[in-house]
Amino acid sequence: MIYVVANQKGGVGKTTCSVNIAACLADAGHRVLLVDADPQANATSGVLGGGRPPAGALTMAEVLLDGVQVSAARMPTVVPGLDLVPANADLAGAMVELVGRVGREGVMKAALAGAAGEYAYVFVDCPPSLDLVTINALVAADRLIVPVQCEYYALEGLSRLMETIGEVRARLNPGLVVSGLVMTMHDPRTRISGEVIGEVRTHFAGLVFDTVVPRNVRVTESPSFGEPVIRYDPHCAAADAYFDVAREVARRG
Repeated sequence: MIYVVANQKGGVGKTTCSVNIAACLADAGHRVLLVDADPQANATSGVLGGGRPPAGALTMAEVLLDGVQVSAARMPTVVPGLDLVPANADLAGAMVELVGRVGREGVMKAALAGAAGEYAYVFVDCPPSLDLVTINALVAADRLIVPVQCEYYALEGLSRLMETIGEVRARLNPGLVVSGLVMTMHDPRTRISGEVIGEVRTHFAGLVFDTVVPRNVRVTESPSFGEPVIRYDPHCAAADAYFDVAREVARRG
């Protein structure tokens, strides 16, 4: 099953969701592949123990642009059972180079088709935009997870994202299912945080995950150590929440 984690708004916890949900499912004994499709490569550094891929390592740029097999580009991470297809800044040119290709929207789907059968779960972390790389991911996906920050401005663009999903379903991937919206960075001390959760649950009834991920300093610290928060501090509130989110992902299918 291929899951895409996407939201064109930055800073909503998209990479944190990708890394930690994938890590939780790997921790539960599943074989999981994390695909970093963002040229910022934060998911890559977040699971490699604070390091970067070795010099000469193949990345998602080569997979999309040069036809390199996922099996040749993947590498192990600090989480047993979790493999990574890394990214780097070269991926920023992928959108430009893909524009002139025949079947440009389906390049990632073709690339992941073989690898998907080897893993119980594949998670694709997308850039904070609705560019051609994100469209490729949506075409490749079976399921979509949308992180939504518990702040007012995070609501902006959510309708546009849902429109894009509808267009992708209509033209390119009729089997795409929205697994759910994950509310992130909840601060119970502020009224707006609760109001945003209520508004999203009202407008997207049935699509919002039951679990709300709290704002937690451990989440901001863990990437600097190259670890998911569920390994950096497995007993913190955010780690507990991501384990619950992972259970919901498994239950929702």
